[in-house]
Amino acid sequence: MSSFMTDFLHKCGGFAVVDGGFATELERYGANLNDPLWSAKCLVTSLDLVRRVHLDYLDAGANIILTASYQATIQGFEAKGLSTEEAEGLIRKSVEIACEARQSYYDRCTSRRPVLVAASVGSYGAYLADGSEYSGDYGDAVTVETLKDFHRRRLQILAQAGPDLIAFETIPNKMEAKAYAELLEEEVINIPAWFSFTCMDGVNVVSGDSIMECASIADSCKQVMAIGINCTAPRFIHGLVVSIRKVTSKPVIVYPNSGETYDAVLKQWVESTGTRDEDFVSYIGKWQDAGASLFGGCCRTTPNTIKAISRALSNKNTTLEF
Repeated sequence: MSSFMTDFLHKCGGFAVVDGGFATELERYGANLNDPLWSAKCLVTSLDLVRRVHLDYLDAGANIILTASYQATIQGFEAKGLSTEEAEGLIRKSVEIACEARQSYYDRCTSRRPVLVAASVGSYGAYLADGSEYSGDYGDAVTVETLKDFHRRRLQILAQAGPDLIAFETIPNKMEAKAYAELLEEEVINIPAWFSFTCMDGVNVVSGDSIMECASIADSCKQVMAIGINCTAPRFIHGLVVSIRKVTSKPVIVYPNSGETYDAVLKQWVESTGTRDEDFVSYIGKWQDAGASLFGGCCRTTPNTIKAISRALSNKNTTLEF
């Protein structure tokens, strides 16, 4: 497993493209996601739409598609009146439908470019649906053991469902990174993983913990095959990549948001004060030069963003060959 990601990157030509904002695309199709389950609501109501979004990103050039399980938790589904068995089935279905989309894509496409299915694991704050994944403030009562107890069964289900890797996303603090690392060891998860942090600036995750300290926790976990940043303003990415590179030789993944800020009260994205990044695709080459090798988009990005990233990387790396 130690060479899983480097082997995959080699098959892809040295870099890989990750998909973009899932909820953003669901909403474009008319889904109403004003719900504590957010995009995971569509696992209950609109499986065909989930499949359609996966296919949109595959058509755009993605090498890695993330399942619709970011906000899919047993506790969250139970709060909506579903049984434990139904909740577990929906979490499992998130992986199955992504795998089905990949097969459907291969069936109708002459291209056999490498495609992985990554099972998305959102943070504890995502389940709370109060915006705390963008602050890392879970309160004094939440400990590493609390987080392990919360995530354990979902991780077991996702791992058993057959994804190629597990993506721990939007990690807001070192405590949750530590919980994930310990869970992977305790549950003997033999599936590669990545840890991706959400950051407040160019050196710290949103809780104020150092990105280097957080990345070091990820680096020490043998199941973690890549480390990076997601749902972070593009203007901070370069500095974060440089910092992560100081503490790990593992591949670095970056998939920023559009540069907007999430308002937990309004439940919507709003323009940030200061710099607004209308288009971060022009930065991709700089991020690759800094040491990143997997690139995609998070909230408020679209298949068009992913198509542009794929084109920019292909153009840059083709130029380098001559």
